[in-house]
Amino acid sequence: MVNKRSKAYSCWLSHLEIKNSNYKEFLGNIIAFHKNEILDSALSELRRALEQSSDIRMTQKVYEREEDISDGKYIKLIKEADENLFSEGYKIKHEILSEKKQMITISAKDDSGILYGVFTLLRLFEQNKQIEGIEIIDNPKKSIRVVNHWDNIDGTIERGFAGSSILFESCRNKDIMKEVMDAIGGITATSEALRKAFNDDYKVAEDLGRINDYARLLSSVGINGVVINNTNVHRVETYLIDDKINIVKVISEILGRWGIKTYLSINFAAPITLGDLQTSDPLDESVKEWWKKKAQFIYSVIPNLGGVMVKADSEGRPGPFTYGRNHADGANMLASALAPYGGILIWRCFVYNCRQDWRDHTIDRAKAAYDCFTPLDGQFLNNVYLQIKNGPMDFQVREPISPLFGAMGNTNKLMEFQITQEYTGQQKHVCFLVPWWKEILNTPTYAASNKEEGNDEEVSSLLSDDDIGSLGRVAKRIDGIAAIVNVGSDENWTGHFLAQANLYGYGRLAWNSKISSEEIVEEWIKLTFGDNPLIMKNISEILLKSWETYEKYTSPLGIGWMVSPGHHYGPDIDGYEFSPWGTYHRADCKGIGIDRTLESGTGYAGQYNEPLKDIYNNLETCPDELLLFFHHVPYTHVLALGKAVIQHIYDTHFEGLEEVENYIEKWKELEGIIDMNIYNQVFERLYIQLDSARDWRDQINTYFYRMSGIEDQKGRKIY
Repeated sequence: MVNKRSKAYSCWLSHLEIKNSNYKEFLGNIIAFHKNEILDSALSELRRALEQSSDIRMTQKVYEREEDISDGKYIKLIKEADENLFSEGYKIKHEILSEKKQMITISAKDDSGILYGVFTLLRLFEQNKQIEGIEIIDNPKKSIRVVNHWDNIDGTIERGFAGSSILFESCRNKDIMKEVMDAIGGITATSEALRKAFNDDYKVAEDLGRINDYARLLSSVGINGVVINNTNVHRVETYLIDDKINIVKVISEILGRWGIKTYLSINFAAPITLGDLQTSDPLDESVKEWWKKKAQFIYSVIPNLGGVMVKADSEGRPGPFTYGRNHADGANMLASALAPYGGILIWRCFVYNCRQDWRDHTIDRAKAAYDCFTPLDGQFLNNVYLQIKNGPMDFQVREPISPLFGAMGNTNKLMEFQITQEYTGQQKHVCFLVPWWKEILNTPTYAASNKEEGNDEEVSSLLSDDDIGSLGRVAKRIDGIAAIVNVGSDENWTGHFLAQANLYGYGRLAWNSKISSEEIVEEWIKLTFGDNPLIMKNISEILLKSWETYEKYTSPLGIGWMVSPGHHYGPDIDGYEFSPWGTYHRADCKGIGIDRTLESGTGYAGQYNEPLKDIYNNLETCPDELLLFFHHVPYTHVLALGKAVIQHIYDTHFEGLEEVENYIEKWKELEGIIDMNIYNQVFERLYIQLDSARDWRDQINTYFYRMSGIEDQKGRKIY
């Protein structure tokens, strides 16, 4: 049974620190000139905060007229035009009106902006930031800030590491779905044979209050869209646009109260799957007409639907290639059907041949998305957004940026991150990913400036020359951000309690990519644990170092993979080496790495703009951390940091384990200071991480010692 009053469940929204705020008195009186469901959510949040402000029960007064308040301190919520604000932005202003009267105004062009302003004000209150005389104007840098769920309608989650779905559930087998996921994983659980064996039906999750709590969490950090179901749309899930659409309607209505639009993953072959047509050819008139009628039906039930997502021609999913068409043909057909209702089409660029021959060194999975999509630049309709993974492979702990971010200047692009830790410890390991995401967003693409600031002229007009820059940073080349979320039915939402920081950090970064990792960590710790200096010091150190620590004890120098096939947890150096998935390291007795150079390799380096192309292509200038992604080198090759590749492998794997041991010592110092349930849960996970890091260290070091025959210069134990 989930305890919804626990600190684990409350995440960063317990508002417990309001008690210590110098400004809590403002919460007693609120002026709201109009009412609707989003404003009701804003008022409910202010009321929650007031309830935490004192041990004595406080009553909040809400006024509709400002003249009804003669003196005291109050908060005014107002929707008004302001040339400095655009959609979802807000202004927070403190004014001393008289000796006995002070006001904090939260103003915005729309209701969502007021709601975001309320969350920001409470965040300032809880951190005791100075309010006197402030005037904050804060506009989101991107208008699309979404999370993707890989939830299946039966309650399982593909790559889910925090329990079963909070959105969907099985009617008869819901209590065992977490066990099913633990036993066979969220992918196998969706097989048609198993579903027939279960003989179940499916519905929206019974605990609608938890969906509301989830929407509140997302809204608090500025997330404004949720793709509610798995991008791999199976047969039963196809009916979410048909006779199971009321499931979507219920979820959409709850999310909408918090200013969040619902998006739906759809099956490109739905006309066939639903038994209406014999084809899904995007240029077939009957298919076009089918989707127009289907869009009309969907929007008649869910008028505020944000749009749909499609994964096509990838990993067994149907798509336009089946009919000899390209991805612009497929995307535009669907986008045309959505356009009359203001819907957008999110088209994933995770497209590659997953049946490669490991013997053939000329084929390179990394090249696939660029080769597929760049010839289509400018051919997509305005309501099509290509969702591009941050790197060319698959959310590895280190990859170069996808070259698509430096191309396709006439096409809408979304960044795709992965909050769920598929390849970074699966929420058994602490791995705070914000520093990695920051590095990606700040990477220069050296692209031409056409469309560099996105489609929104309103956004562009508010950017300074310093914002625009001349190097085409990734953050400037995208029109929005998406991420696969890490949430499930566990009481703490994210499996590992510290993984909540990734969800919080993603939302804050999606709103404003300029916020620092350190600021995000400080905010999250203060809102979650309070202002204890030792807690701040120790947890900050753990979080901010954890991504590089994970990289140290896993796959070295950008090579990636080396994980157990299928579930992707734990080391298996050759697990994917002879597979058809294009995930190789090419290690032999002389060296390691993939040759992706123009002269002797796959030519992948040539997909980048200059000077990145030359930097990556040249062995002498390629950054150490990406060396093995771009080059096959001898074990004795000396890195820029002054040591041989093989010695670097040995050193980092010993260092990574030692750093996890240090995290455990840091955590032990917090016993008795933080909530005991949280302390124990994290303590247990840190020891799981330690055991896994030891396996990684010993298996990686032993493998490459045996492969190379080169001794560790420091004489440490290698098996």
